[in-house]
Amino acid sequence: MSQLIKPELFHQLKRSNPLLQFQRFRAKINIQRPRQPHYERARVIAVTTPRYPEPPKTTNCFEKKSRTVQENPYNDIIAREVYNWLNNSKMVGIFHINSIKSDDYFDARVLLHKQNMQLKQYGQKIIRKAVEGNRFEAILPLFDAQTCLLFSPEPRVSQLLKITRKIPQMLLLAGIVDDTLLSRNEFMQYAQMPGLQSAQAELVQTLNMAGTTLVQNLEAHQKNFVNILDVYAKSDSESSDAASKPAATSTTNSEESKN
Repeated sequence: MSQLIKPELFHQLKRSNPLLQFQRFRAKINIQRPRQPHYERARVIAVTTPRYPEPPKTTNCFEKKSRTVQENPYNDIIAREVYNWLNNSKMVGIFHINSIKSDDYFDARVLLHKQNMQLKQYGQKIIRKAVEGNRFEAILPLFDAQTCLLFSPEPRVSQLLKITRKIPQMLLLAGIVDDTLLSRNEFMQYAQMPGLQSAQAELVQTLNMAGTTLVQNLEAHQKNFVNILDVYAKSDSESSDAASKPAATSTTNSEESKN
């Protein structure tokens, strides 16, 4: 039989795919009440099912759970940095910042940096850590709103006020000058005071005037006594001259009569 079939046809029959027959069951799958698994499968499922601890029955959804919040150690580093700025700066300005654009804030920082002043902004928690328990604790109530700090190694109060007049979004609240907390009005009065060199010159002038007046007061009696003696000597010399003049005139008259 195989000899009667051509080899080409035989190869085609050999390469043909097997016949597949699809069947569809009409029964539906019961999801609500599934069929019980086999005994071995049920035992494996029972062994591998995880068990979680039951929550305590006394707690409810309204009770607040106490959570231990771990503080970030980076905040301690920033707090120490703020304390160093406060401790090493001779002038500190505390400003309230209204809504301001980032470009305007950057320009303000540049203007202050040219005058060797640093403008920095910190959160309330960091400021609390930095000033709580030390001599700067009095400034803590000023940081309830959005506030920034200005640090300067020299007390250039007048220059600071000139720059901040150009920035209406920054409002001066208080300041620290030479370890003294000043209000806004006291800060502006300090700016109107003369500089340290002029104050030193006035002090030297007053000290010199005090020395000269003391010397004048000590020498006043001696000078008065010398003046009185001079007047008395001049009066004696004038009286002696007046007495000698009539004697000389009488002698001259007698000589003229004899002649």
